[in-house]
Amino acid sequence: MVRFYSSDYTFDYSFSAVALAYFLRYPNPYSRHVASTDTIDRSYDPETQRLTTTRLHVKQSRLPPAVLKLLPKSSALVGSTEGEGKEGRAQSFILEKSVVDVREGWMETESRNLDWNNVLSVIERHTFRRPEEGAVDNLTDVHVDVTLKSRIGEQLRRRRQRWGEQATATSVVGGAATTIRAAVETISLQRTEKSQPKAQLGMGVVLDRLRTGGIQRVLEGMKDDRELAP
Repeated sequence: MVRFYSSDYTFDYSFSAVALAYFLRYPNPYSRHVASTDTIDRSYDPETQRLTTTRLHVKQSRLPPAVLKLLPKSSALVGSTEGEGKEGRAQSFILEKSVVDVREGWMETESRNLDWNNVLSVIERHTFRRPEEGAVDNLTDVHVDVTLKSRIGEQLRRRRQRWGEQATATSVVGGAATTIRAAVETISLQRTEKSQPKAQLGMGVVLDRLRTGGIQRVLEGMKDDRELAP
């Protein structure tokens, strides 16, 4: 089973301001768990006026106790520290690819986790678009899609498909994996429904900093947020 999240909203800022804020959004008061951001590759096509960027984000992630209890020991996450507060902690590596079309006024992004794929794959896509000609210029429409898929038990399922269900014990384990997988996806969807509005608020903070003090104010805000990070 795969879970999906989707939402649409609008920023009361121009497309150019929103595109710039996207690349300056970490950290912010709603995303202080982002430890670092590195640009891996960037290229600009003068003919299409498209900027393509690949970045790597390192986040200090928190795992809900409900998910930790569901995971088998074989799926334990390296680096996690259960018992820290109410949730386990671990580093998570997120690969982000983005394309900005300056001429047409749109930006598409895709982010996915590079680790924990044996537990959960998360693919997050954003589309930022300048309103059609004749509409208000200082608005930017945003569409968000998130796909969540747990991969717990996939190896067992492939083994069963290859050799057939010859043992009742194997069938029982496979059924348990299906139950755990569905539970992990449901819990992760609930977290996504809470985190996406916060991501929108975080972008709003960065946009306000740009409006009131430009890049300098954004950099000062980043410094403050890093110092306040847990």
